[in-house]
Amino acid sequence: MEKTKLTIRVPRDLLAGAKRYASENNTTLTRLVSEYLRRLTTERDPLSDAPIVQRLSGVLSQDISVEDYREYLELKYDRQA
Repeated sequence: MEKTKLTIRVPRDLLAGAKRYASENNTTLTRLVSEYLRRLTTERDPLSDAPIVQRLSGVLSQDISVEDYREYLELKYDRQA
């Protein structure tokens, strides 16, 4: 596989944290960035495969809005009663 250099600009504290993470996990920044970019381009949304998401998908009608859910919660947990 042909490789090329990449220059990026990140905040110093972020770079320091990433270097520390790489060191603690016996890897390199190059490998961290490469793996992250590979996953971005090859994997679907990791949450879409989560068991809880699979179980709950399709439970509510598509006509239900976030505002409807808020109203439901306000009625359900109304402390004035």
